Amino acid sequence: MAAAARLFRERGTTAVGVAELMEAAGMTHGGFYKHFESKDALVNEACAWSFQDPGGGLRAAAEAANPGEELRTIVDRYLSKRHRDNPGKGCALAALGSEAANRESPAREALAAGRERLVSLVARYMKGADVKARASAFVATMVGALITARVADGASSDAVLRAAKRELYQRIEEQG
Repeated sequence: MAAAARLFRERGTTAVGVAELMEAAGMTHGGFYKHFESKDALVNEACAWSFQDPGGGLRAAAEAANPGEELRTIVDRYLSKRHRDNPGKGCALAALGSEAANRESPAREALAAGRERLVSLVARYMKGADVKARASAFVATMVGALITARVADGASSDAVLRAAKRELYQRIEEQG
């Protein structure tokens, strides 16, 4: 599952074929259909798997942060050069969200569930009114900034990450 999730996040679900997926997983092409009824089923499962924080992820980082620093930790980890430069190991929502939004994608359900998990994580550390709506906007800013930074080149990419961090830090400070 890890190999499929990585390849999909790196190149998109349509650009990766079943034969390549099986080779990356160390399986034969014929073995695929013993495990999955279709490529769509694999896409959905791989996307869902990618949100389970297989490497510790944002949840673990937030829980390890000093009290009151959880949101900054989430922002710093999400909007990092490391995350930007390694889509195969990063957030499936940023890597595949636009692909799933443009058509009826088998990843759509898993990405929507993953988005909700990310919004809930951010909301856990927010204060004040309308926490869910503000957390949703916070996540949208992070995801959009990461996508934009991946599209931009060099210094412009770094500037996108810095600007988004400043904006989100300001939102954190404004909540008290």
